[in-house]
Amino acid sequence: MKTFSVRPTIVEADTFEAFVKDFNLCETDLILTNEYIYKPFMERFNLPCHTIFQEKYGGGEPSDLMVDAILEEAHKVPTNRVIAVGGGTIIDIAKVLALGGESGVDALYDNMANLERKRNLVIIPTTCGTGSEVTNIAIINRTRKGTKMGLVSEHMYADYAVLIPEFLSSLPYGVFATSSIDALIHAVESYLSPKCTPFSEMFSDVAMRTILGGYVAIAEKGADTRFELSTEFLRASNQAGIAFGNAGCAAVHAMSYALGSKYHVAHGESNYQFFVDVLRVYRKKNPDGKIAQFADLINEILGTTGDAFDNLDALLEKILHKKRMSDYGATEADLDPFAQSTVDNQQRLLGNNYVGLSVAEIREIYASRL
Repeated sequence: MKTFSVRPTIVEADTFEAFVKDFNLCETDLILTNEYIYKPFMERFNLPCHTIFQEKYGGGEPSDLMVDAILEEAHKVPTNRVIAVGGGTIIDIAKVLALGGESGVDALYDNMANLERKRNLVIIPTTCGTGSEVTNIAIINRTRKGTKMGLVSEHMYADYAVLIPEFLSSLPYGVFATSSIDALIHAVESYLSPKCTPFSEMFSDVAMRTILGGYVAIAEKGADTRFELSTEFLRASNQAGIAFGNAGCAAVHAMSYALGSKYHVAHGESNYQFFVDVLRVYRKKNPDGKIAQFADLINEILGTTGDAFDNLDALLEKILHKKRMSDYGATEADLDPFAQSTVDNQQRLLGNNYVGLSVAEIREIYASRL
């Protein structure tokens, strides 16, 4: 039996000021954000909340060490509600803060079946890619295990997901590109997932159409066109989050974690490495299934003919140049460990594959990107 749900209440506000007025921020609210977001958008309101800047505890995506340090800081003040304002790193850490996490990250993973909610949670995404504001999972680099892993609980859903396009007005182009490609992959993987339902497919479809249509406009008119499309991209990211929150992500995300963890490659960029290559392997193994329908959809959206995946790859290259794994430092010696780590640690994702992939097939995809 397949199910579908949208858990957080989704709110749209034009500005952060409008959000402040509607949500009555107070002394027992904890804001988790970045200083480069806080100063231009939030500082002038002199909010009474306790504020934590994530970058003071480490850079890049969340690691167990970073999250443990932030948890220790958060426990110093009484907090009833966590307000997360940021990208995927901020959002993932905020979900852990909502759980309490007094004993640290490892204890949460060890007790995943019995997690409880300790604080209310409001999430405001400031990129157009994570979609994590509507999901119940946080991805943390478990340095002691050498890979990124998902922490999942029904208690990690936000109470409110708030979409404020104002935050995209200063988003650097590179962050826009990698985050929106991540959202596109969320939409595609959930569309092809065996857990897809007519309801999740509807969200996947509209997200794919919005993102790819936006890319066509950007490729024709230039990078600044993205600012005209901020609201559309922010909604598409949210819609893709709803889709993958129900139908799941798959091999592209599973393969990205080994590369991202070892070589500190940003999540959207590491996903981009394997996106089209995984699609090609899917089509080779089962050409007449839903992958054929998907290919037709891609050509319809792009207004192209011929090989849909070649057309998709060409469009994405106009949005962001795709590096090779070796550009990040990966070598042939990484191929076997990466493939084995993916199979050993990412079965939660691999179970959502359009078709199954063996260790050898996963290794071959890694090798093709070296």
